[in-house]
Amino acid sequence: MDAIRAFIAIPLPVEIRNRLGTIIDQLQRKTPSVVRWVTPENMHLTLKFLGNISPGNLDHLKQVLASEAAHHTASTLCLEGLGAFPNRNRPRVIWVGVKAQPALFELQQSIDRETARLGYPSEERDFSPHLTLGRISPHAGPGEIRQIAEALATHQVGEVGTAPVAEIILFRSDLRPGGAMYIPLFKARLKT
Repeated sequence: MDAIRAFIAIPLPVEIRNRLGTIIDQLQRKTPSVVRWVTPENMHLTLKFLGNISPGNLDHLKQVLASEAAHHTASTLCLEGLGAFPNRNRPRVIWVGVKAQPALFELQQSIDRETARLGYPSEERDFSPHLTLGRISPHAGPGEIRQIAEALATHQVGEVGTAPVAEIILFRSDLRPGGAMYIPLFKARLKT
């Protein structure tokens, strides 16, 4: 069996994904077509991107996630504000911010540490929770970048809502011509 492209994430409720979809629609009208927008049904909070995994490692990953979920308490996160990486003047990724309780950071660090023991590299950067709304093409011209920066400067996003951090999911990511399709492979509920 071939390798599986996979990541670990927290799912978002439908109502939050719908609100994020509305923000995307509003921004899409203000920006050039060099932005590839995320479809609302694909929105999630990534805790760890694994890359290509061997099907033989699935059981080990499931055990790690079940164990980590059993040791971490459910919490909530608040979605608020609009930003870009690396910054608003040179945007490459457009995001909505995530304000989270310390429990989320502990969960992410713990998953990163435990998956590193299975051979998946640790994250080089500190965890910066956010929800990606869109990615700007590397071929975007200076005028297009300026137009996106202006849209980000003028478009205000207050509090989008709160979401539970109640389960973690191991997703398979199938890349298709129409965009990625995310398929849950394993779910683990956090303790309450």
